[in-house]
Amino acid sequence: MVVTDIDGTILKKDFTISNNVINVIKELTKKDIKVVLATGRMYCAAIKIAKILDINTPLVCYQGALIKNSCNDFKTLYVDPVQPNLAAQIIKVLKNKNIHTNLYLNDELFCENDNEIIKDYTNKRLIPYSVVDNLLDLNLNNQVNKILAIDYDTKLIENLTNELQKQYKDLLYIVRSTKNFCEISSKNSNKGKAVKFLSNLFDIKKEEILAIGDEDNDIDLLKSANIKIAMGNASQKLKENADFITKSIDEDGFVCAIKKYCL
Repeated sequence: MVVTDIDGTILKKDFTISNNVINVIKELTKKDIKVVLATGRMYCAAIKIAKILDINTPLVCYQGALIKNSCNDFKTLYVDPVQPNLAAQIIKVLKNKNIHTNLYLNDELFCENDNEIIKDYTNKRLIPYSVVDNLLDLNLNNQVNKILAIDYDTKLIENLTNELQKQYKDLLYIVRSTKNFCEISSKNSNKGKAVKFLSNLFDIKKEEILAIGDEDNDIDLLKSANIKIAMGNASQKLKENADFITKSIDEDGFVCAIKKYCL
């Protein structure tokens, strides 16, 4: 099984996928090697990538908080939402700091401000969103998949991530997925645990798993695999947890790694 992150690993900054990536994934599936997408993205955004790649394995979404089939019955295999009281606390913290907040509720995206941040975010990912007066008025007892804090000030996001990690240690999974994104999900949600879930489901040993990514939220992903690969454009923390550093996304680093270790 090959488990790969999406953004910055197989999806370029312009949100395109090279034909080389598409073709090498076809080669993997021909050899009965399962290709799994593991992402912080919504399910409705991730499934579009799965269709482009023509893969039908379950999708790991929201950093592992949701695992759902990408075809046939579209069955939810695993879900672990943020507890309503904790979701409310995080929303209040972000509101007080005046940080843009994306709330993912039952795989729908909600925000309070119809600003350039949300327009840029959704336009690039081709996903819909709803603007509400107050996120706290929504029914947080429904499935809160994830909360995402976004700011163009990278230092602010770094400090926010560190602060929340200390404050909610053992209560929530908080990780910086890009320089501008701080992601908050349930404490048991990470890509590594999702890989373990799928390896048990498919009866695949850790020795038979390759994982590849580019950001700090992929550290647990790499730890779940036997072959741990960081993209050339990866964060320093991820590179420190990798066995091998491939070329960058613009140089088809994913393709280079797959050819070296799988084909």
